[in-house]
Amino acid sequence: MRLYLTLFFILVLLALAFIFGSQNEQVLTLNYLIARTEITVAAAVSLFTGLGFVLGLLVTILWRIIRRSKKALANRKSQET
Repeated sequence: MRLYLTLFFILVLLALAFIFGSQNEQVLTLNYLIARTEITVAAAVSLFTGLGFVLGLLVTILWRIIRRSKKALANRKSQET
């Protein structure tokens, strides 16, 4: 049940971000280290919201893998003694 509530909350936040972004047609100038580009607010909100979501998923997956490997290592050490 907790998983469903979390997914629902994330989907609502993503929908709000996309709705907010679609209402703004202003052009932004983004300065990178080596480049400069002009995109609309809607594209910027979509880009950075999606990028944040993907990075969050990657960090969560990495954290779970590390946690499982530590548990497996602890179980092997306890069985050896």
